[in-house]
Amino acid sequence: MIAEGHRRDPLLAAGLALAYGAFAHTFLGDRERFWQRMTSAGTVLGTLALVSERDLRRDIRIRKKDIGLGLAAAAGLYGVFQAGDRLARKLLPTGGDDIGEIYALDRLRPKPEIAARLALVIGPAEELFWRGFVQRRLQRTRLGRWKGAAAAAAAYGGAHVVTGNLTLTGAAGVAGAYWSALAAAGMPMGALIVSHVAWDVWIFLVAPTAPR
Repeated sequence: MIAEGHRRDPLLAAGLALAYGAFAHTFLGDRERFWQRMTSAGTVLGTLALVSERDLRRDIRIRKKDIGLGLAAAAGLYGVFQAGDRLARKLLPTGGDDIGEIYALDRLRPKPEIAARLALVIGPAEELFWRGFVQRRLQRTRLGRWKGAAAAAAAYGGAHVVTGNLTLTGAAGVAGAYWSALAAAGMPMGALIVSHVAWDVWIFLVAPTAPR
C-alpha cells in the first residue's frame, strides 16, 4: 500500500503540464492577442479546478466578510510590490525594462475590457487553479499544509520562467508565496479571489508601481 503522504496524483501532474503549456502559449504567442489567450487559459484552468475539486464549488462563494479581508490582503501585497519595484530597478540590470514591458500590455486592449477580463475570469481562475487545485492536492496527498503551500508557490512562479522576464518571474514567485501562505493559514477562497482581482486591477490599471 502507498502511504497517503506519498500517493501519486496523475491529475495534478496533468493539470500542471496543461498550465505550463497554457502559459507558454499565452506569453510566447502573438502579442496582440495576449489578453484573449490569457482569458482562454484562465477559463480552461479554472474549469478544471471546479470540475475536479468538489469543495471549490462551495468555497467559491464570496461573503461580505471576504470582501474586507480580501481588500486588506490586496493592500498588503501592493505595499510589498512598491518596495519590490524599487529593489528590482536597483539590483537587476534589466529591471526597469522588464517592468516597462509588463505594463505595456495594458495598451493592447481598452482598459475597461482588460479590467473585465481580470475581474471575471483571469483573477478568479488563477486562485481556483493554483490555490484551489494545485495547492490543495499537494497538501492533501503529498506534502502537508506548509510544504504544499511552498511547492504550489514555486510552481506558480516557475510557470512564468518561459516569459524570459526575470522581474516578472520573481514578482509571480512573491505573489504566489503570499497567496499560498494566506491559503495555508486558512483564508477562504472567496477572500483570496477578491484579493487577487483587486490587486490585479489596482496594480495594473489604476496605480502601477512605476510611473507611466
